[in-house]
Amino acid sequence: MKFVIVGYGRVGSRTARILEQEGHEVVVVDNDYDRIRRAETDGFETRQGDGEDEDVLIAAGIDTADAIGSFTPDLNVNFAACMVGKHHGCRTVLRIDEDYREDIYEKYAEDVDDIIYPERLGAAGAKTAMLGGDFNVVADLAANLQLTVIEIRDGSPAVGKRMSEIDLPESARIYAHGRAHESLTIPLPGTELEVGDEVALIAETERVDDVRSALLPAA
Repeated sequence: MKFVIVGYGRVGSRTARILEQEGHEVVVVDNDYDRIRRAETDGFETRQGDGEDEDVLIAAGIDTADAIGSFTPDLNVNFAACMVGKHHGCRTVLRIDEDYREDIYEKYAEDVDDIIYPERLGAAGAKTAMLGGDFNVVADLAANLQLTVIEIRDGSPAVGKRMSEIDLPESARIYAHGRAHESLTIPLPGTELEVGDEVALIAETERVDDVRSALLPAA
């Protein structure tokens, strides 16, 4: 798969390295000369320029990329880059910092595929979001987060519910879903859960019991 990473700071550089190590193609975009040189030294193809500039992103291959992750500290740059990516049919992943108000989060969340908080998930969460459900990243997760795959069993309170209707803790996210004996894929909000389905989640360790209560039978 091909990915465009906007911003080669702490989150962007780590995400790029994880993707590259798994065999994916990565192009780095940054307007800072020193960060571009560092990305090139790390072996990445680069484009120097503003991440919100469509011409720069086209030069980086946004028109053939599978996803764009915009991880600069500037929310406006990140959002503009994601909108360019959305226009070109990419999966869009936006970085937002935890100190933004909930209404700001909701405003941006409506227009992108996924939002990551570096303070919570770090680069592993960003990489997971960009892949839309590739969960071979346990070693990269923060100590207070837990990855789990749960089978939906007969008697589960989630049977018959749409993804958007499942009552999970705020810190928990379903990143992939699959029918029985099928591969996990990106979940859609309207997908109804059936007995035998599997869902892959990431949640704070202290809330895992709440996640299980929402998805497993009471027994």
